[in-house]
Amino acid sequence: MEPLSQGSQAFFAHPEGYAITQALIRRGVIGGFRNPDVLRLGAAPLYFPYGDIYDVVGHLRQVMVRRERDDEGLKLSTAVT
Repeated sequence: MEPLSQGSQAFFAHPEGYAITQALIRRGVIGGFRNPDVLRLGAAPLYFPYGDIYDVVGHLRQVMVRRERDDEGLKLSTAVT
């Protein structure tokens, strides 16, 4: 992917990318997942104030620290995200 052509999206690769995406959705943070391991988050500067972005980063941190991604129910691919 061309990083400069992706607009206001942030991509993170992680072996548990799908489960992380699902854990964030469970917390109300809507992201996307792309095979094989890419978590995608978008933030349009005109619509997302700094506080919202700060909150999303906090949710991502908690998902990782609390290992919420280890919930087996989050690892089953059942829908397109």
